[in-house]
Amino acid sequence: MHEDFWQERWARNEIGFHLDDVHPGLRRHWPRLDLPAGAQVLVPLCGKSLDMTWIAGQGYRVLGVELSEKAVEAFFAEQQLEAEITQVGVFRVYRSGALEIRCGDFFALGAADVAGCRGVYDRAALIALPPPMRQRYAALLSAILPGGCQQLLVTLDYDQAEMDGPPFAVSDAEVMGLYAYEWDVERLEAKEVLERNPRMRERGLTRLGEHFHRLQRRG
Repeated sequence: MHEDFWQERWARNEIGFHLDDVHPGLRRHWPRLDLPAGAQVLVPLCGKSLDMTWIAGQGYRVLGVELSEKAVEAFFAEQQLEAEITQVGVFRVYRSGALEIRCGDFFALGAADVAGCRGVYDRAALIALPPPMRQRYAALLSAILPGGCQQLLVTLDYDQAEMDGPPFAVSDAEVMGLYAYEWDVERLEAKEVLERNPRMRERGLTRLGEHFHRLQRRG
């Protein structure tokens, strides 16, 4: 998806991907990463996700990356936080306490930007990207994240012929193909969730699996 696509989605407030509560799967599976207290956690394509506030509340530092400045400003406003705004390279950076969001193109991140990250939470990044961009995204994470970094990855699996993404279907086999060369991959849970996603059923889906994976960067 090109930059204009997501900017227009936020401009029109077409943000059905945004959850009005913390993702229950995050609460269930986050402890499996067992990150050290105070570790920095990367949240790619973070939008204004409440999951960031929850992660910060567990004693971690959050580094979100988001293309839409409207989304970033909405996050801090809705959390009633006053952000300090600076410029770091190509990113406009919003900070408040343990929360930091870099506004700009995720693919502009370099190793220096994420050198302190010990965890990644990806609920809506990989599944937001079409296949060629998924390969580029996974390759970038593998290239810039430090060894030992862990990731909680959430994917959706459905018949792609039944619905155009985003969100896109990403099978377990594709997760392995994208990550297994550089990461140890463990599937934590797979569950059918179509019944609690009527909007997806209205778009034509007959099944919808939600899968949780724990990944650890080798090296």
